[in-house]
Amino acid sequence: MQKITSISEIVEAVKGQSKKTIAVAAAQDAEVLKAVHKAVDYGLANAILVGDSDKIQEILSEEGLSPQEFEIIHEPDKAEACKRAAMLVSEGKADILMKGIVDTSVILKAVLNKEYGLRKAAVLSHVAVFEVNGYDRLFLVTDAAMNIAPDVNAKKEIVQSAVSVAHSLGIEHPIAACICAVEKVNPKMQATLDAQELVEMNQKGEITGCTVAGPFALDNAVSVEAAKHKGIQDASAGMADILLVPQIEAGNVLYKSLVFFARAENAGIIIGAKAPVVVTSRADSEQAKLNSIALALLTASKEKKGE
Repeated sequence: MQKITSISEIVEAVKGQSKKTIAVAAAQDAEVLKAVHKAVDYGLANAILVGDSDKIQEILSEEGLSPQEFEIIHEPDKAEACKRAAMLVSEGKADILMKGIVDTSVILKAVLNKEYGLRKAAVLSHVAVFEVNGYDRLFLVTDAAMNIAPDVNAKKEIVQSAVSVAHSLGIEHPIAACICAVEKVNPKMQATLDAQELVEMNQKGEITGCTVAGPFALDNAVSVEAAKHKGIQDASAGMADILLVPQIEAGNVLYKSLVFFARAENAGIIIGAKAPVVVTSRADSEQAKLNSIALALLTASKEKKGE
C-alpha cells in the first residue's frame, strides 16, 4: 500500500474498498448524523442508527437528510443503545462503533463488557492523526484522550496500538518518538525513564513493527534541523511519525494546539477493541467527524485483512 500523507487521502482510500457498516450509539445528534450521512453519501459506508427513532427522524428531516438511507433501531435508553450498537459489532453486523449523544464513559462500558467480546488489547487508547501544514507526512498523537497517567507497560500497549494505525496508513516502519520536556534521561523526570525503557523494549522485540526513539523534546522529534542544532546523533531524531505523549495533559494541550492554533486537519479513533471506536467531541467540526469515520473504516479494513 502506498503511504498516505494527507487526511483527504484517507477518505479516498476508503472509497476504493468494500463498503463497511457503522453502528452509531444514541444517534439522535445533528452533527453526528450529518457526518454519518456524508459518509454514506460519499459511498464510504452503510450505517445503522441506534437510538430514539422519533428524535433521529426529526433531526434527519430538519437537516434535509433522507431516513431511507439508514437502518434505524429504536432504543431510547442511551446505555441500552450503546449496548445494542456494541452487540451489532460483536455479531459481525457492523464493522465500527461510533458515539452519538452519550457520555464517552457509557459507550466505553459497553465496549469493555466481557459479554460482547469487543476488548482485544490490555489498554484502550486514543490515536489522533494530524495533517500539519509544512510537513511531508502525517503525525499520530497518542494518547490525548483516554489514559490519564499511563505507566511504562501501558505506554507499551499505547505505542503498539498506534503502530497498527500507522500501518493502516501505509507507514511500513513508523518511528515512535517518546515526547518529554528534555531529550536526555533524567532520573527526576519519569517520562524520560519510561522513554529509555520503551526503547529497550523495542530493541528486545517486545514492541514490534516500528522504531521507538527518545527521549525527545517535541522540536527535535519532528524537526531534523532542531535535532542538528542540539547535536542529537540519533538517526530517528526529527523523523517521528508517532508522538507518544507522557500523560493526558500534555496530549490534550498538543492536540488542541494543533487544531486551534495550527488549524491542522485531523481524525481520531479509539483503538484496542476488536473494532475501532469513533468518539468525537461536540467541538469537532463535521469534517473532523467524517475524517474520523474514514480513519476507523480504513483501520478496520486493514485489521480484518491482518495487515
